[in-house]
Amino acid sequence: MKAGLLGQLQERGYRGRIASIQRLHDLEGGIKIPYKDSLFDQAFYQERLTGFDFSPPENLPQARSLIVVAIKQPQIRFTFNWNGKQIPIIVPPTYLCWQETDKRAELALVEILASEGYRVAQAALPKKLLAVRSGLAVYGRNNITYIDGLGSFYRLAAFYSDLPCDRDDWQEPKMMERCKTCLACLQKCPTGAITRERFLLHAERCIVFHNEKPGHVPFPTWLPLSAHNCLVGCLDCQRICPENRDFLAWMEQGAAFSSQETALLLDGVPLDELPSTTARKLKRWDLVDLLDILPRNLAVLLKGKSTTKL
Repeated sequence: MKAGLLGQLQERGYRGRIASIQRLHDLEGGIKIPYKDSLFDQAFYQERLTGFDFSPPENLPQARSLIVVAIKQPQIRFTFNWNGKQIPIIVPPTYLCWQETDKRAELALVEILASEGYRVAQAALPKKLLAVRSGLAVYGRNNITYIDGLGSFYRLAAFYSDLPCDRDDWQEPKMMERCKTCLACLQKCPTGAITRERFLLHAERCIVFHNEKPGHVPFPTWLPLSAHNCLVGCLDCQRICPENRDFLAWMEQGAAFSSQETALLLDGVPLDELPSTTARKLKRWDLVDLLDILPRNLAVLLKGKSTTKL
């Protein structure tokens, strides 16, 4: 059944791996041990790494396995009209339509496993670590995970299942071989988050940690204007990575916002006060959850674009 599940997932366009429920202890240690060793910035740990749950859910207490699924996702390019220019701004994979994406993966698992009487439930686990330790992915020097044939352009979803898994391909976390002789992402990182002296990212310096914060939180003064490159998140280390060379053109065209709409977004006008056409665009492209951070992030991007030739 294990091999059949993975094969059927791949037929549906997904990649997956299965691990024993006994691996929960390793996943928990993969977060807590570095924290005890002071390798995580305190603020980053509290904000990003305390929401995991390493116990099977109440609706599936007899869980026997962990399933991690990779769902390929493109970059999305939005266009903002500002000061007489059409300014393209990208949202990286994983940010948009994530609930719908995770649900599709869950429904695929339910459909495959139901015929054998097995169930699944979503899991709040460190998905990158699970993907690497299960053998689905490998780490890059930038601490982003990569899968052969997908690069880093995918979203991960994790699940519990009562499907038995007595044997798995559990392994120690590892970095891609080519990363050992490649410093492309280190040299490209605009904030110095990637360093030579350790593999673990200095996440507190990563632009992603700062531009995902609530919109009322200002950017730190040390973060240069030129570092901003996406509406949310960052793509610098992924664009420069040789592993992504074949996937950089995978771009979906999103909505275009007029100069009037752009001004409203910069002013932080609530969804229910926006013109209906603008609200529909935001809902269609799953940007509603980003409305809080749009004024801050969009403002700094447009300011940066206005000082460079497009």
